[in-house]
Amino acid sequence: MSTTTVDQRTAPGGAPAVSTEQQSLLQASGTLVWRNLLHIRRMPEMLLDVTIQPVMFVLLFAYVFGGSINVPDGFDYKEFLLPGIMVQTMVFSSFVVAIGLTADLEKGIVDRLRSLPISRQAVLVGRSISSLLHSSIGIVVMAITGLLIGWRIREGALAAAAAFALLLAFGFAMIWVGIWVGSTFRSVEAVQGFMFTIMFPLTFLANTFAPTSEMPAWLRAMAEWNPVSALTQACRELWGNGLAAPDSAHLPLQYPVLFTIGWVIVFTAVFAPMAVVAYRRRARD
Repeated sequence: MSTTTVDQRTAPGGAPAVSTEQQSLLQASGTLVWRNLLHIRRMPEMLLDVTIQPVMFVLLFAYVFGGSINVPDGFDYKEFLLPGIMVQTMVFSSFVVAIGLTADLEKGIVDRLRSLPISRQAVLVGRSISSLLHSSIGIVVMAITGLLIGWRIREGALAAAAAFALLLAFGFAMIWVGIWVGSTFRSVEAVQGFMFTIMFPLTFLANTFAPTSEMPAWLRAMAEWNPVSALTQACRELWGNGLAAPDSAHLPLQYPVLFTIGWVIVFTAVFAPMAVVAYRRRARD
């Protein structure tokens, strides 16, 4: 008669030890999320990009640039700004996961995890969930900062919750972009260069910090078809921080919630398979 031995020890930091039996995807993913969050506890500077940096953006744009940017009558620039800053933070969640995954691949940590009796998808699931939690911290910090400087949610609780749900859904879709980039590029430096080149135009060529109505026609079209603009407009309308888009605006701003949901589905459907294939190819190298 055979017996099954299970390691009852605990991992460093108090996380549960990996069993010698094959762990389920849920169990393994939870363990890896805990492992990634332990890094934040041991290195609090990892939170700078979702604490100090967003607060600096809020204060700089609200008090330095806010006076020179025209917003719809009856609205304060601080209320116009906060949804855009929050959307920018969720977009940059892809940056966090790309750098983290590339670092794990470079250091051989992924190879060690693959030698354990866990689901092979657990590394990606654990990384994506921890990155989403990481970015959510930034949303909480910015919401508190916004409330302190005058930002308010002026619609009901249901609409407010819907806006936060859209932020999380978009952040989840962008994480697959980060996984694809992190699995494709061979160094953290290459990932940083590529992501900065893509993410800054994506977040600034939009309605995040200034209305698109004053842009030249060709630039306005690019900005309003930018997925970031649809999400930002959706959050503004759901929180009561801005008016509905004018009739002259392009379709994504006319129906921002529907287009945001569509962009989430498209990004996930396109980049999730690409990310999984790239990760498997990289892990085999």
